Amino acid sequence: MKTRLTEAFGLEHPIISAPMAMAAGGRLAAAVSHAGGLGLIGGGYGDPGWIEEAFAEAGNARVGCGFITWKMAENPGVLEQVLARDPAALCLSFGDPAPFAPRVAAAGVPLIAQVQTLRDAQRAAECGARVIVAQGSEAGGHGERRGTITLVPEVADWLAGHSPGTLLVAAGGIADGRGLAAALMLGADGVLVGSRLWSSEEAQVSVAMTDAAIAATGDQTIRSTVMDAARGLRWPGRYTARVLRNKVTERWHDDPEGLRADAVARADWAAGWAGGDPERANTFVGEATGLIHDRPPVADLLARISGEATALLAGGPRGFGN
Repeated sequence: MKTRLTEAFGLEHPIISAPMAMAAGGRLAAAVSHAGGLGLIGGGYGDPGWIEEAFAEAGNARVGCGFITWKMAENPGVLEQVLARDPAALCLSFGDPAPFAPRVAAAGVPLIAQVQTLRDAQRAAECGARVIVAQGSEAGGHGERRGTITLVPEVADWLAGHSPGTLLVAAGGIADGRGLAAALMLGADGVLVGSRLWSSEEAQVSVAMTDAAIAATGDQTIRSTVMDAARGLRWPGRYTARVLRNKVTERWHDDPEGLRADAVARADWAAGWAGGDPERANTFVGEATGLIHDRPPVADLLARISGEATALLAGGPRGFGN
């Protein structure tokens, strides 16, 4: 499958793995790149030691890295740490890329900017982003309110008239060939996949949380701030995170500040997270959880998604599933 994204980055499949904090380690990123996609390490909250371990785990694979922009701004040294490794790309999400875009450009590294609104897409284009990821609220983890199916073509139309050389990637709810085919029809050059790769063999996710996602439907997810309160994180107010509903969200969804003040509850959440317990902590997965039915190797997933999309775009049979 050839698109502007595959040609620009030398890929076999127009698929980028989401730089999911803590789940997207070097093994997952390397597996995606070796399978013909673009793998991104989840630099997340900017732990230098974790990042070093992830790059070491990736070995000689050509991978990139992504950061939560507002958090990375508190310790910009981790940006230099990653740029020194000449990554395949540098992805910034959840914050203004402007303060960091010139440094990324000076290093000769393609900048990927994940956005959730048209205004932020325009800002990313002004900053010289090589790729803009339009993320819909269906996505797992943090995001905003716009839906993928309207945000992507709106951004595509604006880019066509104002920044035609900028590549567009769709994210949010994409877990199979139907999602990839739909994204390309909406005007994207490829997709960024999170939840489906989060539930792959190579992801750093507990079996219990993966099993919970496989058993769930999209109806059982919720956008909340509970998990941030449990971790003592102060995310900008515009962002919430999609996770599976459980007793933690039932108890604290309407009282996140109460959770922040409850040291015992926070300690229990932390213990649950460390143990990968989907009931005591939160399972970060999107609405695509209802399309996830197994935990295969990354190479099988990418081939499956790309093959299904190719068949669909050629007018082949419907009814695929993952």
